[in-house]
Amino acid sequence: MGWLGLVLSLLAWPAFAAGPADHAALAPTPPMGWNSWNHFGADVTDADIRHAADELVSSGMAAAGYRYVIIDDGWQGQRDAQGELHSNTKFPDMKSLADYVHGKGLKFGIYSSPGEKTCGGYTGSLGHEAQDARLFASWGVDYLKYDLCSFRRHLDGKTEAEQTAMMKAAYRLMRQQLDATGRPIVYALCNYGWGRVWEWGAEVGGNLWRTTDDIRANYESMMFNANAQLGLQRYAGPGHWNDADMLEIGNKGLDEPETQRTHLTLWAMLAAPLIAGNDLSAMSADTRDVLTDKEVLAIDQDPRGAPGNRVMQEGPIQLWARPLADGTLAVALVNTLNHSLNATLDFKALGLTGSVQAHDVWQHRDLGRIDQQHVFEVPSLGVVLLKIGKPQAH
Repeated sequence: MGWLGLVLSLLAWPAFAAGPADHAALAPTPPMGWNSWNHFGADVTDADIRHAADELVSSGMAAAGYRYVIIDDGWQGQRDAQGELHSNTKFPDMKSLADYVHGKGLKFGIYSSPGEKTCGGYTGSLGHEAQDARLFASWGVDYLKYDLCSFRRHLDGKTEAEQTAMMKAAYRLMRQQLDATGRPIVYALCNYGWGRVWEWGAEVGGNLWRTTDDIRANYESMMFNANAQLGLQRYAGPGHWNDADMLEIGNKGLDEPETQRTHLTLWAMLAAPLIAGNDLSAMSADTRDVLTDKEVLAIDQDPRGAPGNRVMQEGPIQLWARPLADGTLAVALVNTLNHSLNATLDFKALGLTGSVQAHDVWQHRDLGRIDQQHVFEVPSLGVVLLKIGKPQAH
């Protein structure tokens, strides 16, 4: 069957067991966890994953909400004569590994591609979607990251509309096969924003979708990915999330306290998934404290699920705002300059008048009532994160 025929046939298929409401229930708040790629790359091993599960628990990250342990690229071996995919020698028993992760009270995630090969050149799922979905379910997979990778070569020479239709068909196909297994599996679409994925990610059963190219462990890359979310907030909400990519907090290049706080603040303001990617066994106390800050994580995990947005910028100072379920407003002053600056809140941009109750989230202290004359010192490449207003009584 040619690609046009595949697209048309998939668009005509009825849904399998799970419908859109069921898919949304898999991720009512942005998924939180840890992924192997940013630190280990394709060199990741079974032992690395077991140690990561141990460290998530012992560090307090699991208790803070990081529950998915995700193996990224590099676990795949070859297919046998029946087309069954086997893990490589670094992963001798995937079912045993999943059982170990589950035994820690955590969830198990894995990685594949709709193409013939993954980004690292390992075996992808093209032509074996049903087979791989059944395999993943039999191992006990709870989360699948599905990375476009070599599928891009099938898009060469096609119009943008044709490319988008092909990607939608490929991603919908794997969602249907995952549903057919009967196992609830969070589905992470990774196509770097191609085809305006935020417009159709939920339609094909995605729970989250990458909106940008890969993040790097530096301040500029982190800020680029955050600012690339502007205007996309209307596409995200409970069950379906814009993914600004994994956290680089704690990795060399994003391991200073202020830039770490900025990183987590922006992802929390965006209601972005929080998938850590650092070496948990070598995590500093500063990094641990940032990643497990309960007040900041509560903003990211706010049950209203309304992503925030950058509402104003004056020179190097950005002002972000996000409405929360308790009636308060999360507000972030971000300083993109490499020395500290004083800044005030633009009450008009925030829709505020008079004076309001304020709480400094990172400092964990109430500020009392403030008005638009209140001056904040925003650290170099740092942030001030506030909750504004009085929580509503329930």
